Amino acid sequence: MREYSKFITLNNNVRGVYILDPTMGCGSGLEYDAKGCYNECYSARAAKKYGYDFSKTVLRDFKDEKHKRSIIRKINKIDQPFIRMGSNGDPSENWEHTLKICETIKGCNKRIVIITKHWNNLNDSQLKQIEKLNIIINTSVSALDNEDLLKNSLDQYRKLKKYCESFLRIVSCDFNKNNLEGDKYEKIQNELFKNENIIDTVLRVFKNNKLVTGGVIKIQKTKFLGKPCYVSKYNRKTYFGNCINCLEKCGVNM
Repeated sequence: MREYSKFITLNNNVRGVYILDPTMGCGSGLEYDAKGCYNECYSARAAKKYGYDFSKTVLRDFKDEKHKRSIIRKINKIDQPFIRMGSNGDPSENWEHTLKICETIKGCNKRIVIITKHWNNLNDSQLKQIEKLNIIINTSVSALDNEDLLKNSLDQYRKLKKYCESFLRIVSCDFNKNNLEGDKYEKIQNELFKNENIIDTVLRVFKNNKLVTGGVIKIQKTKFLGKPCYVSKYNRKTYFGNCINCLEKCGVNM
């Protein structure tokens, strides 16, 4: 299989989000679930489609000084107030490297949003480093996470409040309360939504996902950026579309 390039890139995805991923691939995520989180990791699916080994985490860095200056110029010119890390890999797989990249671009006029499941936790020294950087951390959770992962994620989300803007990014679902598992997850999800600084996100699924075929979640057919898809949507008012029209912007506007 192909391996990802070790040189970092600034990309604009289909939602209009500018991505600067310090890691590509997600070894920890595929170890947790062979198909990625909730059997529906979009990045893992895309990697498989194009022949990349998503199970191997690759650290990405600047090729040289010229490359670094080029990336920084591009960041300063983009038409969004932030850049995001954690789309095609989880920055927590190597916090030391991630924070080194953040330090390199800290002079840019954009916020840095990190999306993570905290496969590894920040140490005290790294927490103090984050306090000095212009970072927002979105801790990605779901009622579908196992007990240990969910507890650790919540602990990190709360701990981070002292050091940066910390948001709980809930991958929510329309659980079937007539199903034993669905009812259990519904109760966990209700507790998650009692936290503060919440970002609600929608789970996109295929009809053959075991959560669908097992009757755990309910889905509906809709369109995402003009293309048909199925979603499990907890709150019908939750925004589901292009970044430019999103009011929350991963916490930047909250």
